[in-house]
Amino acid sequence: MLCADLVDVSWKDLSGRRRKAVANLEDISSSGVCLQLDRPVPRDTLLQISHQKAEFEGQVRYCLYREIGYFIGVQFAPGCRWTPKSYRPRHLLDLRQLVKRRASRTRDSSEEPPSLTQ
Repeated sequence: MLCADLVDVSWKDLSGRRRKAVANLEDISSSGVCLQLDRPVPRDTLLQISHQKAEFEGQVRYCLYREIGYFIGVQFAPGCRWTPKSYRPRHLLDLRQLVKRRASRTRDSSEEPPSLTQ
């Protein structure tokens, strides 16, 4: 699900120092998240993600730089799963529901498509 919220993240860098940052939560699923940070985090790094309403832990699976920052994919640790009941990001968009609503409106529409006459 696409979403937007600010979360705190922490991890140990390669030298063992604890790092902290604020990240933008870009999307979330039961198995992981995509975060946007202003600095890279190496692949396979164990990352703690916290919000005042929830905490998650997972491993970095990818870190890609795109024009506005680093996009970091995190796979949740075993036993750590997300559900909308456990934590609802400030802005949450379920694309499947959006598509279903659009399809339903199209089916329910009584308007005929405009004819093309010459």
